[in-house]
Amino acid sequence: MQAVADPGERRRVAALSYFFPAHNEEENLEALVDEALATLPLLADEFEIIAVNDGSRDRTGEIADRLAAAHPGRVRAVHHEVNRGYGAALRSGFGAARYPLICFTDGDRQFRVADLGRLLDLLDPAGGAPDVVVGYRIQRADPAVRLAYARVYRACLRLFFGLGVRDVDCACKLFRRDALAGIRLESGGAFLSAELLIKLRATGRTIREVGVPHHPRVAGRQSGANPRVVLRAVRDFWRLRIRLWLRRDAALRRGVPVLGDESGR
Repeated sequence: MQAVADPGERRRVAALSYFFPAHNEEENLEALVDEALATLPLLADEFEIIAVNDGSRDRTGEIADRLAAAHPGRVRAVHHEVNRGYGAALRSGFGAARYPLICFTDGDRQFRVADLGRLLDLLDPAGGAPDVVVGYRIQRADPAVRLAYARVYRACLRLFFGLGVRDVDCACKLFRRDALAGIRLESGGAFLSAELLIKLRATGRTIREVGVPHHPRVAGRQSGANPRVVLRAVRDFWRLRIRLWLRRDAALRRGVPVLGDESGR
């Protein structure tokens, strides 16, 4: 495995947007923001932290607003009045981000903010800088049912889309902002990560992968194996696959711009 530089020795990037979706994560939110505030200065000269509250019914929204007020210019909160789904939360995070590099993790603290440095290390221009760096979970710390879903899903993505990414739903990803310009997405659910990578690859963007540690959830409840979430992802999967078979160019143009406008500004 590629050696990872110590955060104190790593060359910092100029500016970085970090966001995370949060649905009923009141037990994790403050600790995650504190972790990001302590870690991101080691990774970037300028940074912002964006909490996307996806229609939470607990105190997630209240805590996010309090943290934004306590750290103006560093922390921002984006709110969905109702739960719109994981993909919609990611789209809101991308749309709110302002800096040339955009990264995200989930709001459940199963990834450490410091491990974003593993992704940033691959942006070294001397190594042929990629457009996207995707993490894959080392010793994935998830229940057996989620691991089973993931194996089937990965095989289907490879078979039907030729997407060879080993851990498409790993919630530890880094994007060059300019690589997202012109990319449009339809999914508002769990299929969004796959749709994004499929369309990025189809339009010639380069993708690299790096292993990142994965930690057990210690607070809050997961929702990824919810049957409604799975059925929505299956629907979005086949909708995109059929449209790509019928009219590839039109399929790639469908949906809402990732960055909220066509120019990417």
